[in-house]
Amino acid sequence: MTERNEPLTGHPPAGERRSAGRRELLSGMLFGCGVAACMIDLFVFHLGLHWHHFYDRSTPGVALTADGFFHAFGWFITVWALFLLADLRRWATVRWPRWCAAVITGTGLFQLFDGVVDHKLLRIHQIRYGVDLLPYDVTWITASLVLLGLGALGLRRYPHAQPRSQPRRD
Repeated sequence: MTERNEPLTGHPPAGERRSAGRRELLSGMLFGCGVAACMIDLFVFHLGLHWHHFYDRSTPGVALTADGFFHAFGWFITVWALFLLADLRRWATVRWPRWCAAVITGTGLFQLFDGVVDHKLLRIHQIRYGVDLLPYDVTWITASLVLLGLGALGLRRYPHAQPRSQPRRD
């Protein structure tokens, strides 16, 4: 019996078989977004370089609080991605090159969203203050597009996850 009180038949449920590729993609992209949020943006730009906070349009206390919520959200999606991956591994053979391509795509997607929506449209923060922003913006957006392009190439190159005939029991 499984946790859902269903007998183990040796085959994944029909919905799981159909969604293995989507789950692999979602897990990788969420993990990439979490890595971009927690490791790249927060640790490098917020904490390391002190260039900006998640929300810079208020007091330093509000900025630090916003960073805390941003950090918690980033780790939440990272852990969610790992739970999806663990569940996927139970029912399917993960194609690690494809999953890594999804991680790269998610990282680029997060960085592009941050650069366009947060920096330019909402203006909740800029990359850096007191300098000419154009070189920073061009570098940020270009790096995001390069990551998206590399991730898309990887996703096209590698096949989807393959359902297992028997679930993993380890």
